[in-house]
Amino acid sequence: MKRFRVLLVIALTAMTAFAQTTAFVGVNVVPMDRERIIANQTVIVRNGVIAEIGDARRVKVPRDAVRVDGAGKYLIPGFVDMHTHLLSDGADYPDSIGPDELRVMVANGVTTARFMIGTPELLVLRARSAKGEITAPTIWVASPHLTGREQGNNFVVKTEEEARDAVRKSKAAGYDFIKVTTFIPAAIYEAAIDEAAKIGIRVVGHADREYVTAPRAWKAKQQIEHLDGYMEQILRDDAPMKGSVSDLYMSNPKNWESIDFIDEAKIAAVAKKSVEANPFSDPTQHFFKNTFALPRSEESMRAQPDFKFYPAKVQEQWLNWYKRAALINQVSAERKLKWIDARNKLIKAIHDNGGKLMAGSDTPEFLWLYGFAMHHELKALRDAGIGNYAALAAGTRNPHEFLGSLSKSGTVEKGKAGDLLLLNKNPLDDIAATYDRAGVMLKGKYYTQSELNGWLDEIAPKIAGSYIEHKSAGQ
Repeated sequence: MKRFRVLLVIALTAMTAFAQTTAFVGVNVVPMDRERIIANQTVIVRNGVIAEIGDARRVKVPRDAVRVDGAGKYLIPGFVDMHTHLLSDGADYPDSIGPDELRVMVANGVTTARFMIGTPELLVLRARSAKGEITAPTIWVASPHLTGREQGNNFVVKTEEEARDAVRKSKAAGYDFIKVTTFIPAAIYEAAIDEAAKIGIRVVGHADREYVTAPRAWKAKQQIEHLDGYMEQILRDDAPMKGSVSDLYMSNPKNWESIDFIDEAKIAAVAKKSVEANPFSDPTQHFFKNTFALPRSEESMRAQPDFKFYPAKVQEQWLNWYKRAALINQVSAERKLKWIDARNKLIKAIHDNGGKLMAGSDTPEFLWLYGFAMHHELKALRDAGIGNYAALAAGTRNPHEFLGSLSKSGTVEKGKAGDLLLLNKNPLDDIAATYDRAGVMLKGKYYTQSELNGWLDEIAPKIAGSYIEHKSAGQ
């Protein structure tokens, strides 16, 4: 009987959250159906769904509604992080911090997230989020990655049948996508693609310079992460090397010599091929640009608001990496800036050719934490030359279009999900306005940013303090 009462309380709590009625009064709506702002609106959200939008002078606010003053503020769809991970995915942190990690995302306005290397624990969190048992984004999970070499949490596929079996097992387990990474020979990769098509699951992930090249991934209609393999496609015909600095190959300073042989005239054609193969692209531009190319001082890292979420040992690990890494210390600033410029031009060319860019943070490595880094990625995409509206679309409607959920979320329209952000400034004037939030609505429940900041202050020491010290061999 006691267990029944507990379950009843949980169920009633979830029902109460979804039954809440909230009215954003006098707000400027950025609907994201096209580039526009609808001024002075009242938006009513009931039972987790936008029930009404209209002129604030005409829409009657229900007596029982929670009123949110939207005067001078801007209402946009909640953000989708299309490439992220959890600290608890690995062995250094316990699974128990997963719900708190997800709350960090929500506190930063991420209401949907795609996790790019799946674990059974992520599938459990996905189910708990869907049932309203935890305060968490809507979750999508890619499979453990298919690779040709052991890399942890993976399917090592060295034969065509192993690839097909990995695809079947991932589908049966309930993963939403098949993730591929590196060192997969062409025939084995194509067996995975064929099997995925047969059983109806999409393939996403990497393309490398020796095995699954960008042209091979384009032929398979794969959705490619990180612009992997693209740098190789824009080298001059007379370049003395075929490889460049995509993916794992960027850590070798010798490979950066290829940057001197970029042929910018090839960028438009490469972008066109990319869009024709699969219009959706997730460059994770901030992660690459600001981790490996632009200067990053110890002072600036310590000043980051997400720095405190990492335990001292991990902080020092990455601070020391920046002091010692060959990539950081042996590659010239000139080559790094040329690399950023080439990636920016590829991003803009993909956009100009009708591509659908998507925002992914690729956190939480290198002292960039999920949630916080989402806003850096939007800014990095804008800075590539696509404009504020296109950058905002990359974090809102475009991912939902890819996920097949645009009919339910991704724009501010009647009948859409109550996953919303209230900003203090206009993001169409400057995408950096997303850093300055008044509050977040998740699944119809509104949280003020003051409340969310309290979450962050509470969670930071819990995550940092959960780090698991592993004894080295012989201890």
